Amino acid sequence: MTEREDGGGAAPEDRPRARVRSFVRRDGRLTRAQREALERLYPHLGIALDTTPIDLGVAFGREAPCCIDIGFGNGASLLWHAERFPEQNFLGVEVYPPGVGRALNSIQAQRLTNVRIVQQDAVEVFEHRLAPGSIDRVMLLFPDPWPKKRHHKRRIVQPAFLDLVGRALRANGVLHMATDWAPYGEAMVEVADAHPALKRIVAEDQLAAATTRPQTHFQRRGERLGHDVVDLAYRRV
Repeated sequence: MTEREDGGGAAPEDRPRARVRSFVRRDGRLTRAQREALERLYPHLGIALDTTPIDLGVAFGREAPCCIDIGFGNGASLLWHAERFPEQNFLGVEVYPPGVGRALNSIQAQRLTNVRIVQQDAVEVFEHRLAPGSIDRVMLLFPDPWPKKRHHKRRIVQPAFLDLVGRALRANGVLHMATDWAPYGEAMVEVADAHPALKRIVAEDQLAAATTRPQTHFQRRGERLGHDVVDLAYRRV
């Protein structure tokens, strides 16, 4: 999911070193409805792009357990959770305007009051905008697997990112990851099992509770291609 955004023209040794991000920039084409949602709804349902810490109580207008959905795409899973768990707050993190616009329209249509959106790189959000121990659950569902070996360094599940996740999670908070690319699932296990702040949930009943989610677009696509889906859950220790 990470992409080194180098510019063209200059020789590599002459270019300034680019920041590695947790996404590839694909702006996409906004529909009129999505553009209007960004203009009209984001000021009320979104959190301003910034590097200052987010006051979650102020952002949601209440104190409640908070779940973060990283790279929520069109927002289907994010809204599914928000509708079924109204006692929790849900913060969606996504950089692509079409997905953000679509999610904003759906939030309004479903009259959900427990969802907020931040259109920002997830790494920046975890680095600068979340207080330690402020998050109860982190969902990372079907991130870009970067299947080619030379691109593995672009995967978001790396020790440094799990450091940030572990810092943000409260004690006993849960990290839920899912992928339909088996080699990436194996890499997730290798990295997360080695992290001192995380302990894998293996009991079947606890794992089922920790990985509750709807079937996603990426899952359906993966299954059509014959891929096995892997859900993993880790608890902050």
